[in-house]
Amino acid sequence: MLHLRMIVPADRTEEVARLVGATLGATHLTVMRGAAYDPLGDVLTCDVAREAADGLLVGLRELGVAETGSIAVDNIDLTLSTSAEKAEQDAPGEGADAVLWESLVEETHEESTLTVTYIAFLTVATMLAAYGVMLDSSILIVGAMVVGPEFGPLAGICTGVVRRQRRLVGRSVAALLIGFPVAMLITGGFSDLMSLFGLFTQARFDAPHPATEFIWQPTWDSFVVAFLAGIAGILSLTSSKSGALVGVAISVTTVPAAANAALGISYAAWSEAWGSTLQLVINLAGIAVAGTLTLLAQKWLWAKRHVPAA
Repeated sequence: MLHLRMIVPADRTEEVARLVGATLGATHLTVMRGAAYDPLGDVLTCDVAREAADGLLVGLRELGVAETGSIAVDNIDLTLSTSAEKAEQDAPGEGADAVLWESLVEETHEESTLTVTYIAFLTVATMLAAYGVMLDSSILIVGAMVVGPEFGPLAGICTGVVRRQRRLVGRSVAALLIGFPVAMLITGGFSDLMSLFGLFTQARFDAPHPATEFIWQPTWDSFVVAFLAGIAGILSLTSSKSGALVGVAISVTTVPAAANAALGISYAAWSEAWGSTLQLVINLAGIAVAGTLTLLAQKWLWAKRHVPAA
């Protein structure tokens, strides 16, 4: 169940109350007249089954509540109520299958914004991966994958394409096109600094790396794995399964590929730099394509399930 808290102009309170009352899966409607001062209006609250929430939010937007008042949505971890159980039973579909588009757009918008924090995470992850390559350490490579924040912009691209929001797509593409080169450039400087201390050497870079050589050797397997990871990643976002998203991060060779490309340029190993760059592009493309197709499939399946019977 989700909890909605709304500030509504007094002249629209009855409309909103009727909308909530007519929504299958909504219950616990409360109206507090004149309780809101900024913006001025009434405060309405209700609980709604997850599978019915998107339709209710769309209706509230159509009534102009988001423009003239406010809508806040919170997850309910536990509710003990017979009416809540009935609401969940009445709501069509299953909550785990429902996509809260408003929430998804808001989340991907935040995660795809090019910020100092985003650049910092991506850079640290790339430097960790560079150390993982030098030490031929799969543990460090996995750690770098988990730290990397690049799935946020990729999810933003998928969501923006499906929702036809060019601004979200542009913001997400910019985060990737600016973030990765900056992280690689700083990692190149980090490599030079480590070389001054004798921690990174040409001999260590040229030595066999059986545990990490897959990073600069892209194959069709790379695309298939990225494609599967893209499906899992979008499913984890739409179903709020954060644990699954960690698994997705470990599955794709984006940050390690960027790190090895930076090292390859630093040590003039152009074949490795090219192979790593190609690996990076393949993984990013595989995730973006799979994520977009997954969202389109979810949208189609949900719409088909909710077509009224003839």
